[in-house]
Amino acid sequence: MDLAELQDVIERTYGERDRGRSVAHSVAWLAEEFGELAQAVRKGTREQVEHEFSDVLAWVASLANQVDVDLNDAMQRFANGCPKCDAIPCAC
Repeated sequence: MDLAELQDVIERTYGERDRGRSVAHSVAWLAEEFGELAQAVRKGTREQVEHEFSDVLAWVASLANQVDVDLNDAMQRFANGCPKCDAIPCAC
């Protein structure tokens, strides 16, 4: 699944409900999911880590939808590698 597909699925699945919660609440949910990801990376199984990564990505997509950001467009700054030096690997 690419980023546009992710945003579309998340919008159709959770968009109305997430917008009803507000951007501030979505940021709080995202922060909570980052905490759960950090814990899973430190102490969890591979399955738990993958689960938490998917939760984080889903909340990033939801938040991007709420503030009208296309994640594919946003990630173009990394298209040539490091956005500061344009090198792969980074030469900064």
